Amino acid sequence: MIGVFADVNVSEGSSVLRDTAICPPDGEVKLIATRINHKTMISVTVVSRGKYGERAIRTIGEMTDFEVTEVPIPEDLPDFIEDTEPYTKDADLASDLVIIFALHPDLTPAFAACAAESGAGAIIVSGSDTSELEKIRDRYRIHIHADEICCALVPCGDRVIDEFTGVLGRPKFEISVADGVISDVRVIRGSPCGASWWVASQLVGTPVADAPSKAGLLVQQYPCRAVRGTRGGIHRSAEIHKKAVEAVLARIGGGVIA
Repeated sequence: MIGVFADVNVSEGSSVLRDTAICPPDGEVKLIATRINHKTMISVTVVSRGKYGERAIRTIGEMTDFEVTEVPIPEDLPDFIEDTEPYTKDADLASDLVIIFALHPDLTPAFAACAAESGAGAIIVSGSDTSELEKIRDRYRIHIHADEICCALVPCGDRVIDEFTGVLGRPKFEISVADGVISDVRVIRGSPCGASWWVASQLVGTPVADAPSKAGLLVQQYPCRAVRGTRGGIHRSAEIHKKAVEAVLARIGGGVIA
């Protein structure tokens, strides 16, 4: 299936622009977008591990004007790493925001501590919160958001996180309806993996009554890296997108609803 959409507005704290997303038959989503001109621009470093982090890097690079760099670590790692320094010693983590996809009980807190010591403004961790992360928060007085999915992220009063969530985080849509059918969907804030733009491209032409559940299904069909086979993970991401569409449609009174 090939899906194409255009004229996607991203307007919170940024200028209006035109974006296109294409999903080829192999399921690999390519985002083609002009960059978002923010009032301020933050730098983002992504610690990636194999395929984990690659979609966030691409979405940040193509859908925002943030400066993004990658710190890759090996995909295959031992279960226990006593000495983490060989992995962190050459990592430049002096960015406004550091996103960690290490997915390792030893390397995740090691990179978080390294980021805090390097002067990072805030940290996002892919994975569960832990006592080690809490200690780093307290020691360095740094904001650390830890979650298994990135599409739950919302503004929290932290300058860096709030700038990031002006475009990326918990999905927020603008929807137009004509004769009971979705006629246009614009992404105001989208998931860092890019799933929200895929959902928007496929909802056009859908009856209003079916749109929320279809949004949830589309997220589960998207090649997201979230955990599957549990109540959380991809199912939670699907529910978040479903509720985002429901919230918009619940306020419909005709015309464009935001």
